[in-house]
Amino acid sequence: MPTYEYECNRCGHSFEKFHSISATPPKRCPKCRGKVRRRVGMGAGLLFKGSGFYITDYRSEGYKKAAKSEQGDGGSSKTSKDSSGKPSDTGAKSSKPAAAK
Repeated sequence: MPTYEYECNRCGHSFEKFHSISATPPKRCPKCRGKVRRRVGMGAGLLFKGSGFYITDYRSEGYKKAAKSEQGDGGSSKTSKDSSGKPSDTGAKSSKPAAAK
């Protein structure tokens, strides 16, 4: 349920009311009983909980199986995939010598 902000036209008192969208909004100020108007609120924060919000939640079944088998290796793999799905070097030394200057 959303929280709505109201302000009294007579005394200027601001207050919040927590009610459903279909509920009847308050018409009178709780302090002076003057008419109130609904103010434009800032909205609520957005929380992502549960599955379906991370990039890997929408991966193909083949990718999920490969990732699961890599986890079963105990982390012995020298390469891993970055967020784009491309293999990345995780600290393995290159077999090519460095270019001499």
